[in-house]
Amino acid sequence: MAKLKLGAFAEDKPVKVTHELPASVHRDLVAYAEALARQSGQSIGDPVKLIAPMLARFMATDRAFAKVRRARQLPKQGEG
Repeated sequence: MAKLKLGAFAEDKPVKVTHELPASVHRDLVAYAEALARQSGQSIGDPVKLIAPMLARFMATDRAFAKVRRARQLPKQGEG
């Protein structure tokens, strides 16, 4: 099996956000959680917990966003 982009993630102080997902995205999220559990041997109780690390990974690897962040000197995750 190919290595998934998302690995183990640390718990952090949460900020509550409410958002509706299309059913197809939720199904894919559940499937991703199952694949991640098989790969890591770590069960994901609630697939919704994957959304934050997925978004963080996406933003961390988005080169255009990195340029904007540097240009505007936005604080990085975990700062300020």
